[in-house]
Amino acid sequence: MADIVYLNGSFLPLSEARLSPLDYGFLYGYGLFETMRAYSGRVFRLDDHLQRLCGSAEHLRIIAPPVTELTRAVYGTLEANSLTSARVRITLSAGEGEPVPNMSTGQGSTLFVTATEYTPHDEHTYQQGFKAIVSRIRRSTHSPVSSLKSLNYIDSLLARREAAAAGAGEAILLNNQGLVAEGSTSNLFLVSGQTLTTPDTESGLLPGITRQAVIGLAAELGIQTTERSVTLDELMRADEVFCTSSVIEIMALTSIDRHQIGAGRQGPVTARLTKAYREAVERETSP
Repeated sequence: MADIVYLNGSFLPLSEARLSPLDYGFLYGYGLFETMRAYSGRVFRLDDHLQRLCGSAEHLRIIAPPVTELTRAVYGTLEANSLTSARVRITLSAGEGEPVPNMSTGQGSTLFVTATEYTPHDEHTYQQGFKAIVSRIRRSTHSPVSSLKSLNYIDSLLARREAAAAGAGEAILLNNQGLVAEGSTSNLFLVSGQTLTTPDTESGLLPGITRQAVIGLAAELGIQTTERSVTLDELMRADEVFCTSSVIEIMALTSIDRHQIGAGRQGPVTARLTKAYREAVERETSP
């Protein structure tokens, strides 16, 4: 775990960091977070993460610090821990309030930043991909929380527990209509023929930063991409399936509920996009 963290304007040892028990992030999950990855001491697509955080905060009427402070907090935490390859998390809550569910009692906000060393999966894991299961948990297309990276994370935690119990690396969540939404901590893509498809935002998913990066890279590579509703049967019959997240990047899903996807290993389109993504990371984070 990080030795030095950022909390409300100060860098201090984690052992000295204190949050109020009346913080609405603790009491009601009223808050947001962003998880990012640093390469060579630089956070990939930091501006995109901060834009999403601030936009979501405005939607929830949480007071977000200026982008300059958020940036200083992120890079100051990395520097204080002497980290270059790291997993970085920003947590922003609505701050302290009365111990009743009344948003008007809030007093500012709470900003907490951590950075921990990150060792990526080895290349063999990327080649073999993850096993996945279909979770019993459902995303609601009617809930505003599904499109926000909020502290209301219990659905994802329960889905991840299901995956772990089944020996799988990811859990796939359907929405209330039975259509594919996303992974417990990732977005999903499928390849059928020469077409790349990902569930649209109306499917009840969080529009991920890596998801958007992959859509852009696919366009640069001339890979036809569609965003639309996706059935589970379509996902199971795909030539390739992969998931995306800022930390894991692009990971093939080579079986779903013990049903083999494609050749049972990373497919050619997934490999092309993985290479392009890593090249983009190199360009944007090299010292």
